[in-house]
Amino acid sequence: MATQDTVELNEPHAPGADAITAFTKVLPSIKRAIVDSRAKWDSHEPRMWSRAQGLTDEQLTTFDPETDLVEVRSGITPYGTVLLGKLLIPAVNDEDGEGFIHVRLWDGPNKGTGDLELHSIFTDEGTRDGQGHASTYRAIQTSAKPLEFFNE
Repeated sequence: MATQDTVELNEPHAPGADAITAFTKVLPSIKRAIVDSRAKWDSHEPRMWSRAQGLTDEQLTTFDPETDLVEVRSGITPYGTVLLGKLLIPAVNDEDGEGFIHVRLWDGPNKGTGDLELHSIFTDEGTRDGQGHASTYRAIQTSAKPLEFFNE
């Protein structure tokens, strides 16, 4: 399994054609994961998806990698490539500004995009206190949140 210590990511940059193709290929999985994550978090910690309050699932997942994938990073491991992407959620623009979802994809070696899959969506729980309680809950990031390795 890749960790922050075992994968060296390239610098954040605008997506090229290959990145757009990769995120488009797994787009249905990304959208399903967002809807599932919101439902799960809303049942026990609604602050996680609070920036999407009042939006339908369809409004929340109306985005397209062609126009809304704004930044990517990648890193090669012995067993494949980690791809990170920052996707703009057009329906979110509140007092914190535009909203973004950070997505992690996995592309195994030597199969082209045939084994490309969604790994996870970043849900930020901040630093934990002495009792293990999270300091923040945020699934929809601000533009200022850097696209960094995450392991959820």
